[in-house]
Amino acid sequence: MTGDRRERDELLVESAEHVLTVTFNRPGQRNAMTWNMYQGLVDACDVADGGDTRVMVLRGAGGKAFVAGTDIAQFESFDGPKGVAYEQRISEVLHRLRAVDVPVIAAVDGYCVGGGLGIAACADIRVCSPSSRFGVPIARTLGNCLSADTVDLLMQLLGRARVVDMLLQARFIEAQEAYQSGFVTAVADDVDAAAHDIAARLLSHAPLTMWSVKESVRRLSAGGPVDDTDIVERVYGSQDFARAVRAFVTKTDHTWEGR
Repeated sequence: MTGDRRERDELLVESAEHVLTVTFNRPGQRNAMTWNMYQGLVDACDVADGGDTRVMVLRGAGGKAFVAGTDIAQFESFDGPKGVAYEQRISEVLHRLRAVDVPVIAAVDGYCVGGGLGIAACADIRVCSPSSRFGVPIARTLGNCLSADTVDLLMQLLGRARVVDMLLQARFIEAQEAYQSGFVTAVADDVDAAAHDIAARLLSHAPLTMWSVKESVRRLSAGGPVDDTDIVERVYGSQDFARAVRAFVTKTDHTWEGR
């Protein structure tokens, strides 16, 4: 893609034609996340919400991994309080990603592990390659844990029984199981092309309608009764809706502006 590029050594953020592409860029370490990468992802979310972005795409460099969790070397000095602070920070990052106003697509190629699975779970649409594997094998590797917040997110998407089995047995979910469970939308040999095709389709759709879907899902996921008055009022009161109705009646073209 061409366009304005903002780069960090470990994270690439590129904007072109209303699509913001974030590439986790440590292929030699299977794109394991550093603290700077987590902050870079938060910054990218701010970019997505602050400009003319209509779709956000997440991908991993190197073709072997989306994100293989957090860089383990960063855990060497950890104790209980540091573990609490770490899990709270991860929850903050994941909540920020889920709060992005525009649709988020995760293009998974290879391992999607630990924190990487959490990041992918925050996307609205996921596609993966046939060789992709999803899991959090910490019961046989590090012996740490996930926050209840992250466990809840995974259970919402994969189901309680599958998540408990996956965590207790430290097993990986293969691409076909991820597809059959509904976690991924499609399994494709070229996940970047698949993500590009989906992004192109979303660019032709009403931004506020897509925002309303995301916002309703966010509120419903929190549990309890949901007041959607502001959502409905914003969409039905928008210029986009008024112009689309007029265009439909008069059989003329119109352009979505997101307002």
